[in-house]
Amino acid sequence: MAKLFDSHFHIIDPQHPLIAHNGYLPEPFTVEDYTARVEGLEVAGGAIVSGSFQAFDQGYLKDALAVLGPGYVGVTQIPADTSDQEILDLDKAGVKAVRLNLKRGGSAGLDDLETLARRVHDLAGWHTELYVDARELDELESTLASLPAVSIDHLGLHRDGLPALLRLVENGIKVKATGFGRVELDPTEVIQAIMAVDPTALMIGTDLPSTRAKRPFEDADLDLIAETVGEDHVDNVFWNNAAAFYLGDQ
Repeated sequence: MAKLFDSHFHIIDPQHPLIAHNGYLPEPFTVEDYTARVEGLEVAGGAIVSGSFQAFDQGYLKDALAVLGPGYVGVTQIPADTSDQEILDLDKAGVKAVRLNLKRGGSAGLDDLETLARRVHDLAGWHTELYVDARELDELESTLASLPAVSIDHLGLHRDGLPALLRLVENGIKVKATGFGRVELDPTEVIQAIMAVDPTALMIGTDLPSTRAKRPFEDADLDLIAETVGEDHVDNVFWNNAAAFYLGDQ
């Protein structure tokens, strides 16, 4: 299997604050749990993504990044009034993106999207990640297309939003092929469509531990992606695209 940059996974550390969301509180999934689960998958780097149940806590993220070391970055949720110094401190700790969870909450809101996205990019070079149902992208399209760097989680979640998603890909937005157990679409169809527009747009990840998904991540999901993109594109999709986006590497 090709070297993998896991562009989307969660660490759930009970030593840090967790907030129940609609009565749901995830089971622990520590750095040790993660590394044990991905053993054999050739994971050499990745992005720890804050979930709704972590809200604005940064302690768990800093601790996890310190353990995982070089090659791993953080994708955090911050309130819109976070100070410049706090953002720069997070950047030094390895955070490289801000996430807006428009699907479940726990993050800054839609009203803060444009201002916050531009601010963190100008200040620290961060990009913005959206957990959003692609059926809502028509209303956001002009704003997202104007932002300096954006990615969208889980293939946009729903097949009906694919036309808007592809228009954004044409405008440079990245898409994560992740969370196949939580999407309402055919991953093969959507991956092929994205590759046809811009092969550099596609990044992949495990979405571990797959909280609230209809089914958890399976190793076979990576095999499906490899078969869909074809041998000529595997190295880019598994590593180069995401490493360039998160680490500045080629």
